Amino acid sequence: MTKPPSHRLVPTNVAALAVGVSEATIRKWVSRGKITRYGAPNCRSEFDIEELTQIAMRRGTAPR
Repeated sequence: MTKPPSHRLVPTNVAALAVGVSEATIRKWVSRGKITRYGAPNCRSEFDIEELTQIAMRRGTAPR
């Protein structure tokens, strides 16, 4: 999978807000393969806002 453009990547705290879950849940989803984490090991995690939006829509937590 190719890395999305940098303007679509957000840090963990923003990812959690976008989906309406805790940062711990975001980390659990990464370990379970539910979402893709971008960034080098031992560096700041970043997530694709488009992928997060799709998850939020499925969960019914997308911002209106």
